[in-house]
Amino acid sequence: MGKGTVHDRAAGEHRATEDTGVASAEEAGAGLGSQIVRFTRLVAARRNQAKLEQGAGERVLLARLLRDGEQRATDLAAETFLDLSTVSRQVRSMVERGLIERRPDPEDRRGTLLYATESGRAVYEKYRQQRDEQLAELLGPWPPEDRYQLIRLMTRLNDDLVANQQKRHGDGTQPEAGAQQGASKHE
Repeated sequence: MGKGTVHDRAAGEHRATEDTGVASAEEAGAGLGSQIVRFTRLVAARRNQAKLEQGAGERVLLARLLRDGEQRATDLAAETFLDLSTVSRQVRSMVERGLIERRPDPEDRRGTLLYATESGRAVYEKYRQQRDEQLAELLGPWPPEDRYQLIRLMTRLNDDLVANQQKRHGDGTQPEAGAQQGASKHE
């Protein structure tokens, strides 16, 4: 595999390898599998830390409303994989603070649709800007070519994972809410 470290499954350790620029599909699968597990653990640790931060839940809800547009709280809960009671509490707080508003659902007047206000958009943009600044700081020491390739390859991997998941679910009508996270300029 390429420059850096590759997981040696037999030894259970990371080892430096030469920069050959090529990897078999099996080597890539093993190395990527190990790095995905590591990345997932790092993301989980960051999410646990973020849960303790003010506004962590509202970031997820605002992102979804900005990306997908107005929707019912039940749909928002399903798409964000959150309990409806949690979403309801967050929605109440966000309505009180003017970050989102409710309007009657034109298709079913008994229900309401939620949408992000300009204040909500501004708050979310502030969150997104902070995240982007943290990542920019992290990637600052990287060569520009490496930064570009990281984005290109992560996009390709995510696109392939979504396509594979849709293929596995037949016609692709299965909701891909989790797979689409971060797929737009709003997230």
